[in-house]
Amino acid sequence: MYLMKDITRDGNPVLRKRAAKVSFPLSDEDQKLAKDMMKYLEVSQDPELCKKYKLRAGVGLAAPQVGVSKQMAAVLVPAPDEDEKPLFKDVIINPVIVSESVQYGALTEGEGCLSVDKDVPGYVPRHDRITLRYQDVNGETHKVRLKHYPAIVCQHEIDHLHGVLFYDHINKDQPFEAPADTVMIS
Repeated sequence: MYLMKDITRDGNPVLRKRAAKVSFPLSDEDQKLAKDMMKYLEVSQDPELCKKYKLRAGVGLAAPQVGVSKQMAAVLVPAPDEDEKPLFKDVIINPVIVSESVQYGALTEGEGCLSVDKDVPGYVPRHDRITLRYQDVNGETHKVRLKHYPAIVCQHEIDHLHGVLFYDHINKDQPFEAPADTVMIS
């Protein structure tokens, strides 16, 4: 499992590179990468374990964030009720957004990132709904429709695979101005 010391921080060139496609079947190294990224998310979302291991809670972790320039990210968006299954949980490999809504969505609190230690205030407008195609760790192709928070999280992680950080999307002159008709998600 990764710890905070393993997270690549803003300023490292790997975070600004376009990640390489992943080939199948996954190598042992890539299988371990996928497993360890998801494990980080699972542990970070458990308050006791998060504190024990001094982690920052996360809902997504892309391979470049652990220094590996490959198109792979773990995503674990919990359900509002902890007794329910997660809204989205998978390791997305070679992800592609095949369609997106015209309408935008943004988090009312703005976004954060395990790789960015400073607070960067402002709205990050993203497509409110997307259709995502990706491969899982077994190489099976999935096509899923996501909306609101899960869509935002997946777009954030896919940005990492393209060398983009969340604050690149913030309007520098008016950080708390969102496009008209933006769905604000709390």
